[in-house]
Amino acid sequence: MYKIKTIGLAAGIAILLTACNNNKVSFDASGSFEAEETIISSEATGTIKRFEIEEGQTLEAGQNIGYIDSLQLYLKKKQLEAQVIAILGKKPNISVQLSALQTQLKTAEKEKTRVANLVKGDAATPKQLDDINAQIEVLKKQIEAQQSTLSISSEGLGKDVVPLQVQIEQLNDQLAKCNIINPTNGTVLTKYAETNEMTAVGKPLYKIADLTNIILRAY
Repeated sequence: MYKIKTIGLAAGIAILLTACNNNKVSFDASGSFEAEETIISSEATGTIKRFEIEEGQTLEAGQNIGYIDSLQLYLKKKQLEAQVIAILGKKPNISVQLSALQTQLKTAEKEKTRVANLVKGDAATPKQLDDINAQIEVLKKQIEAQQSTLSISSEGLGKDVVPLQVQIEQLNDQLAKCNIINPTNGTVLTKYAETNEMTAVGKPLYKIADLTNIILRAY
């Protein structure tokens, strides 16, 4: 709530400092009781859907006394959340997409072991072993390249989501401000708005003052 603090007159009195002089009462000073007033203003723009206060009513700090229409803000938030889900749904599953190449690599490594044993027994040529080693190196490079590509794609999509998440946080703040929460203990002095009226950010809703704490100013 926006607050504008003023000093207002709660009750007027005259201080009688009497002096007995020919049975007459003279006023040596006059003054007033003053209370600190706070004007509570709207923090949102829209139609006031509920506003449950009356002049003279005592309110507590933190008391929810109404709310301002927040449907459009809520729908905008749902739209952004759907966009976030859609973007994150495009992130590649790196382990799944690499599984085929990794399976080929395991098969090639087993074949390398088999061919190496055959070479030892002169049942295979060294060239066959070299070919298997070359195949293994190619598969490793393919896996490394694809993993790099998928990681860059995943990271880029993650960055695309950040601005949307910030907008969602902003909407959460605006939605919270649609609730009219009384910020301080006191008595409602003046009510400036009614249910079903339009309000805007900074527009006064009511004036409140703590009448249990008043100051006597004498002159």
